[in-house]
Amino acid sequence: MVRMLRWAAVLCIAMAVTACGKAGVDAKRIEAAAAGDWLTYGRTYDEQRFSPLDQVNKDTVARLGVAWWASFDTDRGQEATPLVSDGILYTTTTWSKVFAFDAKTGKALWSYDPQVPGEKGFNACCDVVNRGVALWKGHVYVGALDGRLIALDAKTGKVAWSVQTTDANQPYTITGAPRAVKGKIIIGNGGAEYPVRGYVSAYDADTGKLAWRFHMTPNPKGEADNAASDKVMKEKANATWSDGAWKQGGGGATPWDPITYDVKSDLIFVGTGNAGPWNSKIRTGGKGDNLFAASIVALRPDTGEYVWHYQTTPRDDWDFDATQHLMVADLPIGGKTEHVVMQANKNGFFYVLQAATGKLLSADAFVKTTWADKVDLVTGRPVEAAGARYENGKEQEQTPGALGGHNWQPMAFNPKEGLVYIPAQTLYMDYADKQEFKFIPGAWNLGLGPSTLSPTRVQPTPFGQLIAWDPVTKKARWKADFAEPWRSGVLATAGGLVFHAAGHKFVAFDAVTGKPLWTYDTGAAAIAAASTYAIDGDQYVALMVGFGGAGGMGGLEPRRKGRLLVFKLDGKTVPTPFPEVVPQPPLDLKSAIPSKGDPAKGEALSAQFCVTCHNAGGYLPILAKSPVILDPVGFDAIVLKGAKKPHGMAPFRRFFDEASAEDLRAYLLAEAAKAPPTGAPQMTHGR
Repeated sequence: MVRMLRWAAVLCIAMAVTACGKAGVDAKRIEAAAAGDWLTYGRTYDEQRFSPLDQVNKDTVARLGVAWWASFDTDRGQEATPLVSDGILYTTTTWSKVFAFDAKTGKALWSYDPQVPGEKGFNACCDVVNRGVALWKGHVYVGALDGRLIALDAKTGKVAWSVQTTDANQPYTITGAPRAVKGKIIIGNGGAEYPVRGYVSAYDADTGKLAWRFHMTPNPKGEADNAASDKVMKEKANATWSDGAWKQGGGGATPWDPITYDVKSDLIFVGTGNAGPWNSKIRTGGKGDNLFAASIVALRPDTGEYVWHYQTTPRDDWDFDATQHLMVADLPIGGKTEHVVMQANKNGFFYVLQAATGKLLSADAFVKTTWADKVDLVTGRPVEAAGARYENGKEQEQTPGALGGHNWQPMAFNPKEGLVYIPAQTLYMDYADKQEFKFIPGAWNLGLGPSTLSPTRVQPTPFGQLIAWDPVTKKARWKADFAEPWRSGVLATAGGLVFHAAGHKFVAFDAVTGKPLWTYDTGAAAIAAASTYAIDGDQYVALMVGFGGAGGMGGLEPRRKGRLLVFKLDGKTVPTPFPEVVPQPPLDLKSAIPSKGDPAKGEALSAQFCVTCHNAGGYLPILAKSPVILDPVGFDAIVLKGAKKPHGMAPFRRFFDEASAEDLRAYLLAEAAKAPPTGAPQMTHGR
């Protein structure tokens, strides 16, 4: 009876907010956080991804079934969290496309395609993904892969305004969801592996006019930027960057995902990416902390004024971005209530900081961590393990590797249980010093030896975990183990449930014990985080399905069209099965035109330009199994002339010539001769 009364109250609040919310989403609606809505990326400004809805609970979850579903025209990774306002569900797919549906029936209302040029896919280190939209006063805002920020009419999908937030001639991307704060739309950018300089920007929500900008690295020319960051760069950051290759590219530190607004402190928290190049010896001569790379930066939302920062990995050598989910909460620590910001960092440590000041309260390893023994709570700095850095010329194996102990997939917090649910993973990576470095404009410039990204190195078996982490006791209360390291984000609800997907299985776990209570076969792997909402007395759970992203680029999943699955109690809809995968036939190497190229030179080119996307896993085409390598004419048409540009394969003429292309083909033919007789399953590689 108590649960029924609480559910009735939730519905009344949801209907009241919907009735008064026809003018659109504003700060009051987001702060009030009506249970039936999901109005911003993490549902609420604090990004806890916890819903008060409890119609779907431990007792009823077994009745959960599909209410409706939708299929999309892209088959890359789907990372968006669906938002719901006034009965309309908004989501995005790869290539920054936006879709609006009737949230109750699934009727398609409108869609928008920003027509991102296909060759821009080359600039995306980790797939052509998009994590969703922001809502504000009758508009839907999306960041496009090519660096545009676009405002759409929420009812029609028509463009209200569009601004280019980046230099379109530089290899920037946008994959993260914008945030709407105090009449401004705040957006970052990605591309730290490339020669770019990261920054976060705020635009007027009505007009698209730039309000402020904060750069995360110094100006390489030593000039002022006329930006909100000028003063703090001079006072704190400039001296932490010595001369080195960073000046040729900008230093990276791109804020490509988390932007969290804290109402209590009136601050936004921004997580920044790795410095570029990765190798700090090449980047800055192995000197300085390189602020504000791999940092959490607190800014004033009205002006972009700097307030505080905390650097999780000083002078990062391992691609340990601090771009993982940032959430705000009140915790009982040391006999008092602390208002904190929390992050399960890529580097394997879980950080708890005072939200108003950035003071470090705790930092504890939540996965196996070999690069550092601990974090010193007095200095706030990691105590690095002996030999962790590879600048002595020796190859180093580390865990977490570059994919991190926790990557972009959002975690969730249950305030009743005091638990943060982390989609964690244990992955190993070899880091090798590059003895001779040559900066290449427009390309990856990691400063690492070829073996670092080699797909042939046999490493310890990776695995994944869903960890119920207690940030007060600083230890895990329970863990669920998975064979798959690369899995979905997390949703927690007042029904005592935690929703998480691994492989093809979408699972509801008991929030207290970790016991699986319900499982649904999605037909394809999911990496996005689910959201939940209520309409007309029914609670719904929405999940985007589609495998990809950094870890998915090397997965064994075949490419399948993205889907949106929406569940409710007693849902009876049965989605159409995915088509059977047709195995790729083995190459007929006897028909290959022999190559006069140098396979050794081709191997170096492959390590520099190819293996990141076309590695041994098979999600993107494995080049050594592609019939394209049999004929130099067709090979050059794609590799040098851009015949596959619309599908995301940029031409490489700017990086090498016909002779180098033939070296690459010679290497791939040699690899093909070693390959097993049958290739990994491949799907159509469409946009």
